[in-house]
Amino acid sequence: MTPQSVPPKTAVLLLAHGSPDSVDEIPEFLAKITQGRAVPAEVVEEVKHRYGLIGRSPLTELTRRQGEALARELELPVYVGMRNWKPFIADTLAAMQGDGIQQAVAICLAPQNSQTSVGLYRAALTSAGEAPFAINFVDSWHDHPLLIKAFGEKSRVGWELACREMKTKVPIIFTAHSVPQRTIAQGDPYENQAKETAALVAQKLSLAAEAWTFAFQSQGMSGGAWLGPTVEATITGLKERGHGGVFIQPIGFLCDHVEVLYDIDIGFKRFAESIGMRLWRAESLNDSPLLIAALADVALNRISAFATKV
Repeated sequence: MTPQSVPPKTAVLLLAHGSPDSVDEIPEFLAKITQGRAVPAEVVEEVKHRYGLIGRSPLTELTRRQGEALARELELPVYVGMRNWKPFIADTLAAMQGDGIQQAVAICLAPQNSQTSVGLYRAALTSAGEAPFAINFVDSWHDHPLLIKAFGEKSRVGWELACREMKTKVPIIFTAHSVPQRTIAQGDPYENQAKETAALVAQKLSLAAEAWTFAFQSQGMSGGAWLGPTVEATITGLKERGHGGVFIQPIGFLCDHVEVLYDIDIGFKRFAESIGMRLWRAESLNDSPLLIAALADVALNRISAFATKV
């Protein structure tokens, strides 16, 4: 399908987690995430501290840039809706309805499917009742060839630089956001999909099995067991095997935000330095042309379902 053959009044809706615009908005933001459940004061202060160190999260700005680039690529309207902050998904749906949109493809900017992310985005689309127009919801696109190529290109540039600086091959840790272990126990596909994305990128880089590993990052600060191994434990294991440096490639995040700018660039880097290790990270995809091409292909493949009904 080409953009010219798309049915009229068709749009794309990009869905993301959302991020507050300032440190002062952190308590309200966390309340949105927990759906009003009380958040321990120490957790609120820690999150405020992390956002304070990075200044602010560019998540919303970068998501808008991704949407603008995708709109140019598709020659279609592209909207952005956030689950936990402005622009909220419900408000975006209302705007789309006001613009006369009749059908849309909804793509989560979390390529791997988990009920804790993608599942909640899906639920948010109908939280106020029946969706106001036809929506083709993309559950996952973790193995899309252009997504893998995009991660691979960013990895290669950063990893080769790290290897030159260390004058040896630096092991790669692929990471994705952790989820509660109970989620996986309920049959959630997230763990397998995250590891599959990593394996495909490793294959793209022609990495030997011993040259890379996988860890889950950003485990929750309260309540229950979360999926591991942690990045800190993995870095420690590589240190014990004689490595002096490590390269991190996040494959669960598509743009810079607090899990990248704080957890990796500050938290993991400090930890690595504390045990005598150096740490590098792949540049985030942000509005990379390859990422936009991947999103466009996902959208057009789903839009074809609308075209067959016209």
